[in-house]
Amino acid sequence: MRILPEKLNIDFMGWRWLGFGVSGIIVLVSIILLPTRGLNFGIDFRGGILIEARSAQTLNMAEMRESLDKLEMGEIGLQQFGSENDVLIRVQEQPGGEKAQQLVIQKIRDNLGSNYEFRRVETVGPKVGGELKRAGSLAALMAIGAIGLYIWFRFEWQFGLAALIALAHDVISTVGIYAVTQIDFNLSTVAAVLTVAGYSINDTVVIFDRVREVRKKHRSLSTIDLLNRSVNETLSRTILTSTSTFVAVLALYLVGGEALRSFSIGVLWGIIAGTYSSVGLACPLLIYFRLQKPTEVIPPKGKAVAG
Repeated sequence: MRILPEKLNIDFMGWRWLGFGVSGIIVLVSIILLPTRGLNFGIDFRGGILIEARSAQTLNMAEMRESLDKLEMGEIGLQQFGSENDVLIRVQEQPGGEKAQQLVIQKIRDNLGSNYEFRRVETVGPKVGGELKRAGSLAALMAIGAIGLYIWFRFEWQFGLAALIALAHDVISTVGIYAVTQIDFNLSTVAAVLTVAGYSINDTVVIFDRVREVRKKHRSLSTIDLLNRSVNETLSRTILTSTSTFVAVLALYLVGGEALRSFSIGVLWGIIAGTYSSVGLACPLLIYFRLQKPTEVIPPKGKAVAG
């Protein structure tokens, strides 16, 4: 299916320095924010109690906070989301093990009364949270490393290096979005980062495959013309794939509830960043990596090539 003219000829490579500048700023801001502003680690990594509740009537957050503070459970966080009836209650981990956590949950239930529907209740100890943080980080690094190895062997080193730089851009900027917005960074967020890595590299591979095809058919093309033609020929596919995926994830964000919100935010940004980096970063980098044309058979001196 084609939604753009067949002979499209947009000079994407002519805008490459703008693309490099935007990418550099995004990555730099993300790297600065991670140690300064930090990530808002969720219950999965930090430990504690998370309760998602829905009230039968409009919430009065001030009254709810005052009522729960009387229970003397330490730090309590309240966050309204979705409709005016939905609230997230976060309580710090209580001393006394699992029995103490269940006792606190029951106190909250009794305090709020029968007007509340408890839609989700999670408890995670700090030790388990630390283990999950290490396991999540290791899983992300292993997945990105495996993707890098695949690209390195699938293509020439120029393609592999450009794809890895674009992949690093997408992953760093996605994590940076969580630092900017302070949305909970939890296990579903790690899944979002891995989804972004897979989506981004898939889009890059499609364009790189076209670059190799065009390079074999049109050996006289300059590197810039070669890359422009390849991007233009795959642009319809890129727009259709990105748009359909974006709409599907947007539906998750709008109606999936708070449990899927942090995941959806990361993937939505990743679709934008991954599509942009494939065209505006990975391909232009090939210009500076001395991309070679396929070798041609040169006949011995004084002999003509049979044809």
